[in-house]
Amino acid sequence: MTSFQPLAATLSQMPTLAELFRIFLSGKHLNRMAEPALWAELEKHEASYVGLFAALGFELRLDARGFAWFHSGDANSNIGKISRQLALLFMVIFDAQANAGKALQRFTDWLIDSDWLAEIYKQQKDLLDAEGLNTDALVELLGRACNLGFAVAEPAGWRLLPAVCRYLDHFEGLALAAKNDGDEANAPAEEYSAPEMPDDLESR
Repeated sequence: MTSFQPLAATLSQMPTLAELFRIFLSGKHLNRMAEPALWAELEKHEASYVGLFAALGFELRLDARGFAWFHSGDANSNIGKISRQLALLFMVIFDAQANAGKALQRFTDWLIDSDWLAEIYKQQKDLLDAEGLNTDALVELLGRACNLGFAVAEPAGWRLLPAVCRYLDHFEGLALAAKNDGDEANAPAEEYSAPEMPDDLESR
């Protein structure tokens, strides 16, 4: 009986273990902005949660910018398609905001509504049609983004959450690579190839 006391003591300090496990196991990201109480609990006992989940075979990663997730390299073709479509959605959103002079690192301040999505679709129609994304599909895709912890729905639209940094980091890495490659920097963008996402984003 006494051998279980250390474990019991540890678990007693992790009252939200079941809820956090359910969130991460579903493939969702936990965001400090959207779930401040859960984030505070996770941050307070980070080592305990990381260690316990590791013992169960899961790799919990926390980003100092305010989000956490179960990292996995397992691939799934259907989920991979969703990740590719999310990558395209976020890419056209960032492109439009960059053209409007918005600071990309402040993406959590942006309100995305249906009218704005329709305008983005008009601007990038060929690109989005190539991936089978019309305005209705973009709305549905934002719903998937909410389910995965990349966005949150509001009465007037949607807001992106800090977990989108995972995509933004990748986009900025691709942009830097292109800038350092003269041929790529000057290559025509006539054909679209969805960007390959890093690690487990390919399986989301």
